[in-house]
Amino acid sequence: MIPTLILAALVLMLLGLALPITASYIVAAVTVAPALVQVGLPEPAAHMFTFYYAVLSEVSPPTALSCFAVSAITGGNPFRTMWLTWRYALPAFLVPFLFTLSPTGVNLLWDGPWPGVLLASVTAVAGLAALVAGVAGWVRGPARWPERLLLVGGGLALMYPGSRGDLTGLLLAAAGLVAHLAARRPRAPAPSA
Repeated sequence: MIPTLILAALVLMLLGLALPITASYIVAAVTVAPALVQVGLPEPAAHMFTFYYAVLSEVSPPTALSCFAVSAITGGNPFRTMWLTWRYALPAFLVPFLFTLSPTGVNLLWDGPWPGVLLASVTAVAGLAALVAGVAGWVRGPARWPERLLLVGGGLALMYPGSRGDLTGLLLAAAGLVAHLAARRPRAPAPSA
């Protein structure tokens, strides 16, 4: 399953280099989604996987069509915008694996009992927040490397459905957050009147 999903993600990113989102999804729905269903993925998860990566192809280098469009409107540097967007969107590339690799992962698609759906959604959001904070290196201010590593590890563990991963991720992310908040940071100078 894992090699098939990685290959499907690469195919979808390559499709998105030249096609807009809608066309990329239509081509993938006919070619990639049936292959994912054949390896045992539920049909809603297979189509959501293809749709999700079709959307993410808009911020994927080297073309990143949406970044170039935004830069043309704002007058910014398109390549700088593309790499900054890629850096902040990088954790989002893991989300489709959350609802495909675990039997309880389909709870993220709001398919299943409500307690499971609620728990999976809350832990996935917390995991994404910790992962973004660790990758970006910013919580309440600049984060040091040990804090960042704890946040990234906690975010990855929280994003994978399951009680063991949730507990481990919560402990790691909380340790990173507490370490960040406890560290003495130089205060910014008060603005002069």
